[in-house]
Amino acid sequence: MTSFVPLTTVFPGLVWLMAALALVQGLRRAALWRVGAAAPVAWLDGLAKLPRRYLVDVHHVVARDAYASRMHAVVAGGLLAASILTALAILPPLADFRPYWFLVALAFGVTAIGSLLVGARRYPAKPKRLSAGRFQILPFLLVAYAVGGTITALILALGGGGGLFGSVALALAAAGGLGLAFEVRHGPMRHAAAGALHLVAHPRPGRFEGRPDTALQPLDLDAPRLGSEMPADFTWNRLLSYDACVSCGRCETACPAFAAGQPLNPKKLIQDLVAGLSPAEPAYAGNPYPGGRAAEGARGALARLIGPDARIHPDTLWSCTTCRACVEECPMMIEHVDAVVSLRRHETLERGALPEKAVVPVTELRQSGDPGGRPLASRTDFAAGLDLPRIAEREPVDVLLWLGEGAYDLRYGRSLRALIRLLREAQVDFAVLGAEERDTGDLARRLGDEATFQALARENIATLAKYRFKRIVTADPHALHALRNEYPAFDGHYTVTHHTALLLELIRAGKLNPGRLPDLSVTYHDPCYLARYNGETEAPRAVLDAIGVTRREMTRSGRRAMCCGGGGGAPVSDVPGERRIPDIRMAQAAETGAGIVAVACPSCTAMLEGVTDRKAEIRDVAELLLQAVEAGR
Repeated sequence: MTSFVPLTTVFPGLVWLMAALALVQGLRRAALWRVGAAAPVAWLDGLAKLPRRYLVDVHHVVARDAYASRMHAVVAGGLLAASILTALAILPPLADFRPYWFLVALAFGVTAIGSLLVGARRYPAKPKRLSAGRFQILPFLLVAYAVGGTITALILALGGGGGLFGSVALALAAAGGLGLAFEVRHGPMRHAAAGALHLVAHPRPGRFEGRPDTALQPLDLDAPRLGSEMPADFTWNRLLSYDACVSCGRCETACPAFAAGQPLNPKKLIQDLVAGLSPAEPAYAGNPYPGGRAAEGARGALARLIGPDARIHPDTLWSCTTCRACVEECPMMIEHVDAVVSLRRHETLERGALPEKAVVPVTELRQSGDPGGRPLASRTDFAAGLDLPRIAEREPVDVLLWLGEGAYDLRYGRSLRALIRLLREAQVDFAVLGAEERDTGDLARRLGDEATFQALARENIATLAKYRFKRIVTADPHALHALRNEYPAFDGHYTVTHHTALLLELIRAGKLNPGRLPDLSVTYHDPCYLARYNGETEAPRAVLDAIGVTRREMTRSGRRAMCCGGGGGAPVSDVPGERRIPDIRMAQAAETGAGIVAVACPSCTAMLEGVTDRKAEIRDVAELLLQAVEAGR
């Protein structure tokens, strides 16, 4: 094979042939993405920032698994370096420079080490969360390409012509290399090509700017189709993002619904979106949805995705708590929750197919501005005897206290009373809206009822426009997220602070002087909508540290904390599972041995206090701080 054409030409030619095959396979795959809706992409900015997005943002997540991080760095780095160096050897000065081929051999040798690490990850037994299928052939293709390439490069470095041994080595490299290129369309190499393009055209570029980019995008309610019914309803770059999935199962491990045995597996959900796009997609080879609800429906760009006889069962869709744990753990930075909400929007707005138990609260939100249908004036009943100031009677004020849905709950009313007493202690100039405060619409939006959310948002924004205040403070992370991140799309721009952040400010300013509570052992539970959605993990802990409690961290904490099960409309969707999510979370809290679970969200308070066999007490951070302030007098 090399007697008529020099090996120095054939070997680089092989890599160029691999690149051509990979390009053809990639273009065949890209033809599927083109069925999606148009999406604006800042191409030049994305391309310029690709190296940093890959080497910093992606590897920040990959590094959470030390073995995977080392494996990926070695095999990906070696593969790219070896292939590029070999391709450049088509240039005569390099082709005849024997030390250059030693460098090529070194790069292939690194690839071979990485390939063995990939193989050790899957053989003789792979971790349960990893998918099998075509991913199982990846180590063999990598080893063939790397070993064949190493031997071929060494022959050239030593000045050999190749002969039979060289031909065998080149054939081995060709089998592995062309096999890898072929797998760009349907196999495990698809994620590499799609992943790089996905990082350039990411639908949430703000995630790479060091800030949370978690607000749902407003839906055009005049559009001919609302939400996503079929693959073609997603934008093309979201279809691309689903192809970036490497089936590593990190999202699956992090998902609270999957842990509770509800019929949701985020990895399979993404793979069902991929499979729904192409009838030629290989069979899924990972863990199924719990409960045996593996619906198999029609495939194709115009195939319906949701239904008892479709690819995704409705119970799978409604099991999601929108906690973003899957998104937080995804090394390819795929937006699972955006997909869920888009599918929900179609189910709710086009088909009226809300879960049965969610119909009443959503109807009440539409009609009365409260999911419980309670009078808005009753929101302040918890504060009987506290002389709660109304902003209509004393504006302007420094702080508008947004009470939120928790104000109607007797238990959380105790937390709000503690907060109000602390504000008075610190002489904070504050007031509430009273009967003018409507629900922010968070529940409606997470359940897909974008029309109700937008109506409530506009009503609240109109109310807030009547008054003068410096900032909004709330103890409800769901309200905080809506007001801070989602209302700006409707011209509602406010400075919104969580109550724990304000309390920390007051302590540091000397306006609150708490005593020490060293006898209390406390573990803090991070609310999803505070930690993951808004990046606030330190203020609640700093308040607890300021009062001298013995603080113990749960295994899953901070941005990686487990959900309480109270978000995304899950309590009203009420999809049954094998266990309850709050039971799992309280078991994790019990492992710390702490006698108190500190919380900072009314949903978390309700969910965790509902665990019947818990041994720890549930206390809001404000309640603990008030106890310390009183102890310090």
